[in-house]
Amino acid sequence: MKKFTLFFLLIFFNKSYSQKVFSTDYASQSDIKVYVVDYESQADLKVFKVDYQSQAKGNDGLWYFVNYSSQSDKKIYFVDYSSQGDLKIYFVKYKSQAGWKNKSKKFLLY
Repeated sequence: MKKFTLFFLLIFFNKSYSQKVFSTDYASQSDIKVYVVDYESQADLKVFKVDYQSQAKGNDGLWYFVNYSSQSDKKIYFVDYSSQGDLKIYFVKYKSQAGWKNKSKKFLLY
């Protein structure tokens, strides 16, 4: 029984903090509205797009974009104006640059 409980907790913990995202076509389909800023200093979160799903672990800005909504942990919609977004992101070139700048918005991706 302990092994089953431990297995369940590990799966739940891993699932709830991973960053598999799906970009929706409509705001009403999304969990979060995201605005991409022009400068790193304007961002709440610096995001690095990883190549493999297994690399998208934790809530640290490592995102893996999936092809289907059902595969995602979070559905996002990219908005055109900063005032429309729940979260401001900046795409970085290197994995080591990813991370939160405004930790008060970290709850949005849990």
